[in-house]
Amino acid sequence: MTEKQTFRLTLIIGIVVALLVVVLNENILPRPANIPTFTQNLPLLNAFINGTCFFLLLVSLNRIKNKKIEEHKKINISVFFLSSLFLVSYVFYHWLYDETSYGGEGSLRTFYYLILISHILLAAVVLPLVLMSFYYALNKDFEKHKRITRFSYPIWLYVTFTGVIVYLMIQPFYKF
Repeated sequence: MTEKQTFRLTLIIGIVVALLVVVLNENILPRPANIPTFTQNLPLLNAFINGTCFFLLLVSLNRIKNKKIEEHKKINISVFFLSSLFLVSYVFYHWLYDETSYGGEGSLRTFYYLILISHILLAAVVLPLVLMSFYYALNKDFEKHKRITRFSYPIWLYVTFTGVIVYLMIQPFYKF
């Protein structure tokens, strides 16, 4: 696959995932009559995955700065796998449950929505960037990999960190 085709595919994947999340939040797809109780734990699992990814991304940066390329590669593949698992779990949860409203007030409410909005927007942006970053690394085009990672890495780090913050702030308001 050429670089141009890969770029187009990553954009399409990003758009499809964003549209899927919108569709799920609008309750357009039918839900099963019986929702398994374990699915109530998916937000906690997602926060755990985000926190783990945040930590692993920091370790990955340390590994590449110390020229431990194989460790860096293995860690990033692990983060990619965990992020993929997160995405499946997130989509599955939002298919099964209505969106939870934040019940806090005042400046905490403002803070929550600022974090949430930036988290959502940057999560949509980071997916194609991460996919392209992986494409360049796997094709050993390390100059382009470094160039795109300058953007994708801090965004990915922010999204994983704010995912945990969003969970901690919304968790008291879940209604199962």
